[in-house]
Amino acid sequence: MRSGASYYTGWEEEEWQPHFLDSCSLCNRPLSHNSDIFMYRGNTPFCSQECRQEQIEIDEADERISKISSSKRSSSKTARQNTEPKKEFDSKKSVRTSTVSVA
Repeated sequence: MRSGASYYTGWEEEEWQPHFLDSCSLCNRPLSHNSDIFMYRGNTPFCSQECRQEQIEIDEADERISKISSSKRSSSKTARQNTEPKKEFDSKKSVRTSTVSVA
């Protein structure tokens, strides 16, 4: 038989999920409640300054790679646009070629 308190809380039906401050985001070492927690970008906890600094360096490297690849894509796109022949007119517009007389 269920106890009154557990019946109303629904605890036995819920699955336990860890709190985001339970372990280091880089090395997964457990974070104790009586030690310093080093935060990065708002809600990312780390066990030490070294783990935090390593994550900062990883993020900066990812951003550099992303900027380089996006600049290569944009430069290849502009180069491709410059090599395409320019059209004098829009091919979707209809043009009459017959003679028009005005009185």
